[in-house]
Amino acid sequence: MLLTLVIVYLLITIAIGLYAARRVRNTTDFAIAGRHLPLYMIVTTTFATWFGSETVLGIPAKFIDGGLHGVVEDPFGAGMCLILVGLFFAGKLYRMTLLTISDYYRERYGRTVEVACSLIIMLSYLGWVSAQVTALGLVFNLLSGGMISIPVGMAIGVVSILAYTLFGGMWSVAVTDFIQMIILVLGLAAIAMFAGNMAGGADKVLALAASKDLFRFWPEPSWKEIIFFFAAAITMMLGSIPQQDVFQRVMSANSVKASTRGPVIGGICYILFAFVPMFLVASALIIMPEQTEALLKDDPQKVMPTLVLEKMPFVMQVFFFGALLSAIKSTASATLLAPSVTFTENIWRQFRPAGSDRENLLTMRITVLLFSVAVLAYAIRMQGTSIYELVSGAYQVPLVGAFVPLVCGLYWQRASTQGAVASVVLGIGVWLLFMAMPWGEAFPAQLAGVLASFVGMIAGSLAPQWVQNRRTPHRPLAVDLA
Repeated sequence: MLLTLVIVYLLITIAIGLYAARRVRNTTDFAIAGRHLPLYMIVTTTFATWFGSETVLGIPAKFIDGGLHGVVEDPFGAGMCLILVGLFFAGKLYRMTLLTISDYYRERYGRTVEVACSLIIMLSYLGWVSAQVTALGLVFNLLSGGMISIPVGMAIGVVSILAYTLFGGMWSVAVTDFIQMIILVLGLAAIAMFAGNMAGGADKVLALAASKDLFRFWPEPSWKEIIFFFAAAITMMLGSIPQQDVFQRVMSANSVKASTRGPVIGGICYILFAFVPMFLVASALIIMPEQTEALLKDDPQKVMPTLVLEKMPFVMQVFFFGALLSAIKSTASATLLAPSVTFTENIWRQFRPAGSDRENLLTMRITVLLFSVAVLAYAIRMQGTSIYELVSGAYQVPLVGAFVPLVCGLYWQRASTQGAVASVVLGIGVWLLFMAMPWGEAFPAQLAGVLASFVGMIAGSLAPQWVQNRRTPHRPLAVDLA
């Protein structure tokens, strides 16, 4: 019965998405909803995109293992990313009326940097989307009692998301996000209250978490602990900023006010509501202590689904899996769309610059389909990797390769094309070097990469100007004797 309701829910979201797809007339409608979304929809689509499978399943597992200290990357870093976007980036980018974030790199630095950053951004989405696909496979596997294998569940989930994203683009994503966010918030809130009562009250859950030192946030006062803590914090905080899904929400707004305030409100709501899944997994330690301890050793991501399926009534099960599917689908649809739009606009169009808008729209839809197949294959290949690790690892690439050119281009007038090229090459190169060498155990690779990226930008921008000044002969002052 529960699996049937889940399938019905999937069909309803597909129908809503297809209904919203009727508003798509051109590439601007498909990519950024024609810049027509009001503030409340920017808030909901931003929140829903961020609140994915890693928030419901991955963060609780990391929280139980390492407390708040272990989840500095997400939700704290991820939520701060949205706040920073709203405060320092949204207004400047919105006024430029671009279609993709990579368009900015072309306007500021030229084609070479545009293509390089486009590839970096597209590559980063593999891990994030794969995490959502993995969670979908896990949901269908659990609900069917193992009759549906995880790879088959992944395929079913991808098809259900692709059904409306392929046709409606950002319009379908925004409308379904709005509905899914309502279901997500109400469903998880209801389950949290029910779980708190089952555990003997919220105060007992909080007391247990405190006794296990789960509220510890700051690292130990040692150089290595501090530097790795800082690196984890900035991975999503800064690495998520040069991302197409964030940019799409900024550019989809119907005003500068909506584009700047929407991400800030969405980021604050995300950080606060991410505590609900953490509360639920702490409740499980009281409600089913022995089973929870066993699952934490075997597969921590199954703690919450097992708690709901085995200890809660049918109504709560419907609420939970409705909320979980809403979280997964809202994130997956956005992250399927973003790299597809980037590829069409910033890579494919260089081979067909004279293509009509109708042809570009068709190319975007074909790219969505092909990227979905690639993500499904990657998710099956990476089966067994934790959802949290899939997501967090995805953001190191744009952090070391695309963040510095973006922030310096907006806030440093002397940033140049040579500096951007040096920043990308040095950032990626040093990051890969630290990943491959034992140095990465003593100093975090992503922090080394982003520092090298800054060095590349500064040296690459200033060195040619310094050389030019050295070569320019000093002209003697002319004296008018008359």
